[in-house]
Amino acid sequence: MGYENTIRKNILRIQEKILNVQEKTGKNQLVTIIGVTKTHPPETASLAIEAGLTHIGENRVQEAENKFVNIEHANNVIKHMIGHLQSNKVKKAIKLFDSIDSVDSLKLAENISKNAQKLNKTIPVLLEINTSGENQKYGFDKTGTDNILACLEKKNLKVEGLMTIGPHTKNAQKIRDAFSELKKILDKINSQLPTNHKKLDTLSMGMSGDYLIGVEEGSTMVRIGTAIFGARQTTRRE
Repeated sequence: MGYENTIRKNILRIQEKILNVQEKTGKNQLVTIIGVTKTHPPETASLAIEAGLTHIGENRVQEAENKFVNIEHANNVIKHMIGHLQSNKVKKAIKLFDSIDSVDSLKLAENISKNAQKLNKTIPVLLEINTSGENQKYGFDKTGTDNILACLEKKNLKVEGLMTIGPHTKNAQKIRDAFSELKKILDKINSQLPTNHKKLDTLSMGMSGDYLIGVEEGSTMVRIGTAIFGARQTTRRE
């Protein structure tokens, strides 16, 4: 019970911090917390669900495949794929996850669309944008929207919004700039959509170290691992 209480307290603390920063900045958007359970055992994910978490995120298909079957009440949470998805794991990911939040290219979107049609399933997705311009990161180029808009036309693909990963820096302004850029791109895309097309409304930006900056810049979804669960497990239990 001790660790479950810690997880519950951490979730409540994060929720409180989000509300406080919204109050200071005049924001009022609903913010979804995804508990990032990567490298943590199924028991930890089960405790988080018991503590009230309703969304969990995994970075790797194989880890999720081995873990989800051992998580108690796994059907009570929405499961997000948040890491880079390899083309040969797409079919399995569609079966495992409720949402793929890391679609980083038109080619991957087409692959997901094709496999989703075969499985007769419509999969919610977020499009990952490389707003920091860092070479080591995946994602659509922030300077062009043609490929992003093309994803919205793919069958069995429900594009709900955009995602980005803040730059690897302690410079808060650089992080803020990257998050602000994502909001601008979302607004630009929405302005180009036909009037009868549902607007994109999800902005996933912010992790344990920068989620409050994300909320200040309009984030509606934050991906929190360490701040909920503590340090990652160095040895995976799969």
